[in-house]
Amino acid sequence: MSYIVAENLTKTYGSGDAIVSAVDDISFQIGEGEFIGVMGESGAGKSTLLGMMGAMNAPTSGRLVVDDIDIYSLRQEQQADFRREFLGFIFQSFHLVPYLTVIENVMLPLVVVKANKKKKRAMAQEALTKVGLRDKANRLPNQISGGEKERVAIARSIVNEPPVLLADEPTGNLDTKTTREIMELLLQLNREGMTIIMVTHSPDCAGYAQRILRVTDGRLEEDNSNLRRVEKWQKGEKIRNKLRQGLTVDQVVKLVDKEYGHKISEPCQKVYDLK
Repeated sequence: MSYIVAENLTKTYGSGDAIVSAVDDISFQIGEGEFIGVMGESGAGKSTLLGMMGAMNAPTSGRLVVDDIDIYSLRQEQQADFRREFLGFIFQSFHLVPYLTVIENVMLPLVVVKANKKKKRAMAQEALTKVGLRDKANRLPNQISGGEKERVAIARSIVNEPPVLLADEPTGNLDTKTTREIMELLLQLNREGMTIIMVTHSPDCAGYAQRILRVTDGRLEEDNSNLRRVEKWQKGEKIRNKLRQGLTVDQVVKLVDKEYGHKISEPCQKVYDLK
């Protein structure tokens, strides 16, 4: 049974001859625990679609059903409750409050939670531990790096343990190394059962998703399983099995060359996390 069902979602702006379709009759289904990548050119409608998925931008027509709840049939206050209980949001900009500490930023979504301050702080500390920033809890945003700010934003998005995480270009402002670290973190959250829907223009980031929804001019052009991730996992598992059988590093280097079509000079254990 599908966890999220989008039926003929359409979003238009303007009227008459000036009408513009930002999202045009898009339908798809997402299972619980899937990692979905949404790709497309700038202006294709990706972020508009994500806004509709997040109960922040009502469609002109169509339905969005999450866990058997017809989202846009709810009153506004009920939609707000849905966002708090079901969704975590990550944006390209970190949106951290500069005069609040890291842990205070993470605690912001808990303002409406019925729990004492000690409990809320413990929840925030747990979220920071998940993203590897427990030791930075009392620092201000201007005292941490860009990658750490993104981790704080992720911690804030998961502090109330939402089942669904919506990410809009979460690595758009980060360098290659930090991007990989953030994507590995998102992948770990997905492995723990969280459903993730991520808008990205990066093929490398999209490689972490199980499925790719490709949007062109507001329409869903493709909805495909991510063969790249499946093939990458299968090759990686083959190499890990060889390592377990006691192959030397040199032997595994040759195997990597055969499977991936390129040579590496560093020890395979480090490059491919084969331990």
